[in-house]
Amino acid sequence: MVDLSTEIAGIELRNPVIAAAGPPTKDGEAMVKAAAGGAGGLIAKTISIEAAAVPRPSMAALDRGEVLSYTTLALNSRLTRITKANTTIVRGMLNAELWSDIPYSQWLEKEYKIAKGTGLPLIASIGYTGEELSTIGPLVEEAGVDGIEFSLHYLGFDYRPILDTARALRDAVEVPIFAKVSPHIMNLTEFAKELERLGVNGIVAINSLGPCLHIDIETGKPVVGGEGGYGWLSGPAIKPLAVRCVADIARAVDIPVIGVGGITSGQDAVEHIMAGASAVQICTGAILEGPSIFGRVSREIGRFLEEHGYRSVDDIRGVALEHLPEEPLRTQAVPAYVDEDLCKACGLCVKPCIYGAVEGGTEEVKARIDRDKCYGCGLCITICPERAISFEAH
Repeated sequence: MVDLSTEIAGIELRNPVIAAAGPPTKDGEAMVKAAAGGAGGLIAKTISIEAAAVPRPSMAALDRGEVLSYTTLALNSRLTRITKANTTIVRGMLNAELWSDIPYSQWLEKEYKIAKGTGLPLIASIGYTGEELSTIGPLVEEAGVDGIEFSLHYLGFDYRPILDTARALRDAVEVPIFAKVSPHIMNLTEFAKELERLGVNGIVAINSLGPCLHIDIETGKPVVGGEGGYGWLSGPAIKPLAVRCVADIARAVDIPVIGVGGITSGQDAVEHIMAGASAVQICTGAILEGPSIFGRVSREIGRFLEEHGYRSVDDIRGVALEHLPEEPLRTQAVPAYVDEDLCKACGLCVKPCIYGAVEGGTEEVKARIDRDKCYGCGLCITICPERAISFEAH
C-alpha cells in the first residue's frame, strides 16, 4: 500500500490533489462536492474587497471533441486515458472569469464555515493589491483558514512592485501564505527567491496564460465576453509551460512548490511532482469532468507509484531535476530502434516521419527504422502508444 499523504508548509493533505481556486470552488457547497470527489485539500475561489462583475460568456472550450467509447486519447496511452464514455475532451479553455462575485463578508460568515465542515485543509485565495491583502488577510485568518493563497494574476510583468504586495500580506497574517505566480512574470526564478526571502511559505505555479483571443468563424465574434473579447488560457495546452515553471522554481528555492496547469490524469500529476511539486491543483479538469476528477487523479497517482515500486509521493518528488541538461543533450543523430516484440504494426509512427525513415507499420508488417535516413528527432518515440520505439538497442 502506497502512502499518498503529503505536507505543504505544515499543512497535512490526505493526498496531493487539491481543488484549485476557481469555478469548482465557487462557494462552500461546491467545496463540499470537491471533498466528496476525493480532493486532498481545498482552495476557495479568490475574493477581494469588491465582488467581481464577471463578464459573460465567461468560459469557452477550445478544440472540443467527444469520446464516444472507452478509448485512448492523443495516440499515446502514456499521456491520457479516457475511461468514461461520452466524455468531452478539450485541448484548452479560455476564460474571462474574475475573482468571486460573492461579497467577501458572505465568505467570512458562511462559505468558509461550510468548507471547513469537510475536515479537509482549507486555504483562502485573496487578491490583489497590497492594501487589499492587508485588509482581507487578517479577516480570513480569523475565519479559521489553514493558509492563504494570494494571486498575482493582474499585477503586471515586472516582479519588483509585486514584492510589496507579498510583504503586505506577510506582515498582516501568521498563517502560511502561498504566492500563485503567472508565467509571464519576468525573471521567474529570481522572483521566487525574493518571495522565499520575504517569508512566503510556498509557490503555486502557474496561473492561466494570456490574454488570448479565439474567434468563432461562423459569426466572426469572440467566444468569451471579456474586454476586447480576451480570455485566459488553461487546460492541457499549458501543461508543458507549467511543468517548466515548476522545475525552474523548485531548483531555485527550498520552500514547497504546488504545480497547477493542464492536469487531467495521474500521469500529468506525476509529471508535475517529478519536476519538483509537493502537491498539485486542478481547476479546468474539474470544470469539464466534475469533482470526481480529484479522486480519480489521486487513485491514478497511487497506481503509478505501486506499479513502479515507489512507496510514497516523496519518492518521486523532483526526480526529473537531475536529468535536465544544462547544455543540449546532443547535436548528432542517434537512430531510433523498434522492439518487434512490442510493435503492434499500427502505423502511427510512419506518416509523421518527415525524413522517410520509418517503414512498414501496416497490417502484419512491423515498423522498421532506416538508420541511414533517421535524423534522431525522437517524434516516433513519443507517438508510439506501446513504447516499442526508443533510442536504446534491444
